[in-house]
Amino acid sequence: MSNFLFDEFDKTTPTAWKQKIQVDLNGEDYNESLLWKTNEGIVIKPFYTSEDRKNYDPIQFKEGFNICQTIFVDQENIANSLAIDALERGANSILFKANSIFDYRKLLLDIDTKSIVLHFHFSFLDAKFQTEIASYINSEKTYFQTDIIGNLAESGNWFVSLKEDFDTLDTIQKKSNNCIAVAADLYQNTGATITQQLAYSLAHANEYLNQFGGIAAKKIHFIFSVGSNYFFEIAKLRAFRILWSRLLEEYNISNISAHLFVQPSHRNKTLYDYNVNLLRTTSECMSAILGGANTVSNISYDTIYQKSNEFGERIARNQLLILQQESSLSTAQNMADGSYYIESITHQLAEKALVLFKEIEKSGGFLKQLKIGTIQKKIKSSASKEEKEARLLGTNFQQNSNDRMQQNIVLYPFVKKRPIKTLISPLTRKRISESLEKERLLSEKEEITSKNE
Repeated sequence: MSNFLFDEFDKTTPTAWKQKIQVDLNGEDYNESLLWKTNEGIVIKPFYTSEDRKNYDPIQFKEGFNICQTIFVDQENIANSLAIDALERGANSILFKANSIFDYRKLLLDIDTKSIVLHFHFSFLDAKFQTEIASYINSEKTYFQTDIIGNLAESGNWFVSLKEDFDTLDTIQKKSNNCIAVAADLYQNTGATITQQLAYSLAHANEYLNQFGGIAAKKIHFIFSVGSNYFFEIAKLRAFRILWSRLLEEYNISNISAHLFVQPSHRNKTLYDYNVNLLRTTSECMSAILGGANTVSNISYDTIYQKSNEFGERIARNQLLILQQESSLSTAQNMADGSYYIESITHQLAEKALVLFKEIEKSGGFLKQLKIGTIQKKIKSSASKEEKEARLLGTNFQQNSNDRMQQNIVLYPFVKKRPIKTLISPLTRKRISESLEKERLLSEKEEITSKNE
């Protein structure tokens, strides 16, 4: 390709650009008027050039992302029919969630387990059951979202005990592949900053490497949530791949890239003006795709207050199909390469997260930091700041005062109190708008009572 058009223009240095901008500001200070600092401590500039690129090799993809449908297993035949229907309508991956042991032969009937990417999430820990499923399917495309450390962080307790949980997971990881998950989505949904999410996820994974050795690296995969900070969420996923690669180098491991299962966040989803959730999830799914997610599992616009329903799930799946097939993002994971802005914040996030990761390791590691409550305190502080600053359209910004939700709620949409004794203070997933929504619902209730009197 000829460079004739580009050769017609003289190259301009960043210094020259900055001087020109300073002149056009008519006396205003460049640093004060055009630079701003994020909660991550990253300074955002008004322009970026090739000099902002850093010398690192991005992870290249040769395949597109998987579209995943989430299905809860209550009755095996119903879950099976829902899975087959989702696969026929465009999904090529299924996440099965279960609270108890089930008949996996019935569940997987007529599903091509060798070509379909399957994920399993159990709220219990059972080595015999999990290894039986792994042996029955016998596919590298099957992933088990088993995370004993994540369970401790979220529930405050081990499934049984530290020793028994690790012994059980050791049995599982010796007999199956893709069997250890790191629930990085927990940190996002509890209010951690992006830097914290990256550092905590890396330290979380490092506990498994410390316990089982580097051989476990190829069995670990990651579950992330993405929020509405579009470019930063793209950079977050890219930064984590860099961090994971650097960590594995310390174990003399190469050629193992992070497998990322990504969902939109629940944290910024709202009860009122819920159709805006469609816009949020679309933007977030795009961040996941451009950030390099292997599998994207969208959530429905009404997931916080309605049971799973055909309409909501279909819309959520179709959002991904439109992005994949009509927006030409079927193989889009490398599109951010060469974007000076995204590459700059990717590198800065990776650097800042690495510093925090090293601090955690020097202080005894992630489990110790959880035990003494350091992780919980830092996330609580970040979450509090986020809740004060967040602007949610239709909820705390440009609120529709005529919007009513009291009669539409099927599922309790708020954090539930758990009066149980815990070993550590648990991390609690909480939406930003919960306090305001409770007030509005109470006002609705009082209004209904007043009319009935």
